Amino acid sequence: MCAQYYDYQLTLDKIIRRAAQLYPDVEIINAPPNGPITRSSYAKEWDRIQRLGSVLEELGVNSGGPGKFGSRVAVLDWNTIRHYELYYGIPMYGAILHTVNVLLAPEDIIYTMLQAQDEVLFINEDFTPLARVAVSLVKTIRKVVIMSDKQEHGEVTFDGAEVYWYEDLIKDARPYKFPELNENTVATMMFTSGTTGRPKGTYFTHRQLVLHAMSVALSITAPPINASIYDVAMPLVPMFHVHAWGLPYISTLTGIKQVYPGQFEWGWILRLIKDEGVTIINGVPTILYNLLYHPDSPRYDLRGLKFIIGGAALPRGLLEEASRRGIHVVQGFGLTETAPVILLSMEKPNMRNWPEDRKRELVLSAGLPIPLVDIRIVDEQGRDVPRDGKTMGELVVRAPWIIKEYLNDPEKTRNAWRDGWFHTDDIAVWDSEDYIWIMDRAKDVIKSGGEWISSTRLEDLISTHPAVYEVAVIGVPHPKWGERPVAIVVPKPGRRITEDEIKDYLIGLVNEGKMPKWWIPDKVVIIESELPKTSTGKVDKKVLKERFQVNS
Repeated sequence: MCAQYYDYQLTLDKIIRRAAQLYPDVEIINAPPNGPITRSSYAKEWDRIQRLGSVLEELGVNSGGPGKFGSRVAVLDWNTIRHYELYYGIPMYGAILHTVNVLLAPEDIIYTMLQAQDEVLFINEDFTPLARVAVSLVKTIRKVVIMSDKQEHGEVTFDGAEVYWYEDLIKDARPYKFPELNENTVATMMFTSGTTGRPKGTYFTHRQLVLHAMSVALSITAPPINASIYDVAMPLVPMFHVHAWGLPYISTLTGIKQVYPGQFEWGWILRLIKDEGVTIINGVPTILYNLLYHPDSPRYDLRGLKFIIGGAALPRGLLEEASRRGIHVVQGFGLTETAPVILLSMEKPNMRNWPEDRKRELVLSAGLPIPLVDIRIVDEQGRDVPRDGKTMGELVVRAPWIIKEYLNDPEKTRNAWRDGWFHTDDIAVWDSEDYIWIMDRAKDVIKSGGEWISSTRLEDLISTHPAVYEVAVIGVPHPKWGERPVAIVVPKPGRRITEDEIKDYLIGLVNEGKMPKWWIPDKVVIIESELPKTSTGKVDKKVLKERFQVNS
């Protein structure tokens, strides 16, 4: 081997260093709803991130490497610029960024921190009470760093842990020379939302995060997003949830302006979209609902906004309303375990002259595999199903950024990685244009008389009724058919609707050939409150099954 050879490592410092060099004056904005707006830049953030390295050294944080975990550094924060700095500084130091899902039940939050064995805790001051509980129960935590937008602060103490203030530490720190890390060093750790049991621990290396960012960045340059350096991104996926779907890394890689809105207040976010010229947003369907139906929404022109949606099926009715307002919606798909993006509903070259309504129909699919992702849809015997848009099977996947294992759970790891493919537990079909359509989670698909009913497809059809705001379909045990569907419907504000009206509407869709008659729910329940959500904004069907006394 040549003595001069340099073994280039795919590490996160390569992303932020380049942005600071090529786009030093491009803004990164911290804009919390109840605090001052701070205008930073890639050059300023690179300086602060280097100072953060010295802060971590002062706090006694240890670095890791291949096969060796560094210190776990937990973060409890909203979508803020400090959270952005921690996204880079902690992994670049060689430690592990543990983004704590602050919307989990307190018991589950403590469970994840115990599993992670966190040592240092960075918190937004909003989470001081929760942090006190965490420090009292998670004995590995020895230091707490409080992050605040306030210029002055009083004395805060924690029994059993030293307390510091983030801005004081950054101000007094010297720029740190980050080490040359191996790309297989673990960078981040997070836990699933726990919809089917306790949250499961996952972790990702520098190499996985860099490859994921590069692949998604390449994908979104295609229509209809056509992302460029002239865009402005605002992550509306919580930063504690799977790297905000990678947008803080992707935006930095592409050198575009970023806006961090703090805690989500929808009137404030609508104002930021206008004032800061935001063009790219990501989030679950609930977030799109909130932007479209907030009382202030009609005052804002949302034409040209590009919304990358995922986390739950996109209802057709929501897509139609977004399109009416001029929003370009692109649906994606992934899991916590897949970092998360593996599919995006981007256009193919042969669609250039397709009618817009036909292109828009494909947005309801989960999309095409992004670069470096291999996909199969298989039956129960592991055989590939035909690409006919009808035959359902389980989606299995390979990609360089999929987790290698679940934290401390070899049994779940073996079950997920069967036959050399990662099993998603999602039921899907594959059409002749190569688009993948997620029909259901394996646990949510309704098996009626030996045939499958896609709860997400049925929800999609019900959502097109003009009076429907939200809908969820769950399976009910049935003595003859095994299971039958029940729909829970929330009407739009000021609208009234009955069970018979929904069923009559579905009969009309049957007559139009849009669904089989036996899919019509046995019962439609109308409720006035919003559907229960998980910590990541998905409809929590486990709660619905319990509430309506339905066995899961």
